[in-house]
Amino acid sequence: MAVSFVWFDLGYTLIYMQRETSYQQALKDFGFDVPFENIKKEFHLTDKLFMRAYPGFFLQPRDVFMPAYLGLVNYHLGIRANVCELNAHWESIKAGIDDYWRPYEGTRAILDALQQKSIGLGIISNWDCTARDILSAVGLIDYFDPIIISCEVDCRKPDPAIFNLALQTAAVDARKCIYIGDNYYDDAVGSRKVGMPALIINRFGSLGTEEITDCPLIGDMSEIFDFLA
Repeated sequence: MAVSFVWFDLGYTLIYMQRETSYQQALKDFGFDVPFENIKKEFHLTDKLFMRAYPGFFLQPRDVFMPAYLGLVNYHLGIRANVCELNAHWESIKAGIDDYWRPYEGTRAILDALQQKSIGLGIISNWDCTARDILSAVGLIDYFDPIIISCEVDCRKPDPAIFNLALQTAAVDARKCIYIGDNYYDDAVGSRKVGMPALIINRFGSLGTEEITDCPLIGDMSEIFDFLA
């Protein structure tokens, strides 16, 4: 059955944070010179670990989850520093970055191409009340209708209720949709509960997702076109 509607997750599917560059600067200010690629890899692996082992961890307040998160990142980077002080300094650096969230390169072109194929576009995201402001700031909000945000509808992935609400709002059949996200345990598990196929985007090949064998992995958003028929 041909795909007529594509649903997207938001963070690390459509957009990303400038966290590696800003954290590299924070580490330098604390006397640690760590290669950018090492930081990028450890953020990715730590993301995947917490997605797999601690569902909902990132929906807690930042001051709850970040010390544990950074503690693990630093451990694997060989950094021994006061996590709370380092985190506070990192926050001060981030506060000076106007475009801290950015769309991935090529995102707009891919969305334009999907629209040209008359494919509907929507978002289903576990996020707080900043989601729409961020989508507006990165220039993507006008591509999507509907936009279903967990904090606005009082349910979250992988609960099938949020996917059913999205399908009802868009008046589309799950079998004619595909969902794209970066968190297998929220995105693929949840969407497939309502009969919607999923793709998991992992820009590091299979790194951090080696246990996933029952869902296609893509390394770049452009690969979605291989799955539309």
